[in-house]
Amino acid sequence: MTKINLQDWDLWLLNQENPHLLQKGAWGDFKNQFGWTPARIIVDNAGSQILFRRLPLGLTIAYIAKGPIGIHNAEFWKAVHMECRKHKAVFLRIEPDSWDEQNQEFDYLKNGFVTGKSIQPRRTIVVDITGTETEWLERMKQKTRYNIRLAEKKEVKVQISSEVDVFYKIMEETGQRDGFGIHSFEYYNSVYDHFEKSGQVAILIARYGDIPLAAIMVFREGKRAWYFYGASNDLERNRMPAYLLQFEAMKWAANAGCQMYDLWGIPDSNEEILESEFSQRSDGLWGVYRFKRGFGGTIKRSSPAFDWIYMPVIYKFYCWLEKRKSGF
Repeated sequence: MTKINLQDWDLWLLNQENPHLLQKGAWGDFKNQFGWTPARIIVDNAGSQILFRRLPLGLTIAYIAKGPIGIHNAEFWKAVHMECRKHKAVFLRIEPDSWDEQNQEFDYLKNGFVTGKSIQPRRTIVVDITGTETEWLERMKQKTRYNIRLAEKKEVKVQISSEVDVFYKIMEETGQRDGFGIHSFEYYNSVYDHFEKSGQVAILIARYGDIPLAAIMVFREGKRAWYFYGASNDLERNRMPAYLLQFEAMKWAANAGCQMYDLWGIPDSNEEILESEFSQRSDGLWGVYRFKRGFGGTIKRSSPAFDWIYMPVIYKFYCWLEKRKSGF
């Protein structure tokens, strides 16, 4: 077993094929400021960043987001379980970095895991940003192309910025308007700081004159980019700033060598239901699906979450609380 520090973990990641952003050392370091303790383990050709969240009575939950990385064997899992028990984990939750349609190299259910509740959105839209910008536009729906050009015509300007305060103000206004929760200013400021030095994050702000209209925060790692956070206020909405923002974010990602742009989160329903119901629904992620579907991407569904249980009685109680909180 090799438990390593942040610097050695990031050096190891450099030799791995297209790891997910949530396995970056900077992500674990950032989450450490908000109640999660990271541990990084490498055994042979397998590695993982594990995050531990403290519970009452000195217990924790363990979480591997979009990992593990590499070909994991029995010795790797032995090391993972040892670390989890050391932290008094009630259970370990894993969300593999793979799609539903892919064959898993490791069969979790045949190796002692049970199906768990996903933390990250399972279904998303991934946009191909290879080729020319003209080709991207051709793959988009006509209305989206029109709105991008309309925003340009109506003098909306998009700039890459470091203005976390402006970004947060728009997030705050949108959260209050639409009734959804947002993170604190400190949260967004910290995640920006952790990835800004490596050039892996960008805040893009759409303005009309000096008036901020919409803002997004996007990230990149390897060949992939992700749209994690964003919002638009009620000012000048007829200028369609959100459409131009996404188009400019795709340009930013492509210029950095990315080939895929993940719009990160749509309702977890099959495509037939999505297409038949989106015009009538606005609850949950349905409102953003109407917007995201126009960019010409492919609907993808990630692998389910898997749990390894260390303390069955407490785990059962925790799952009951999860269901109660989600309303099921």
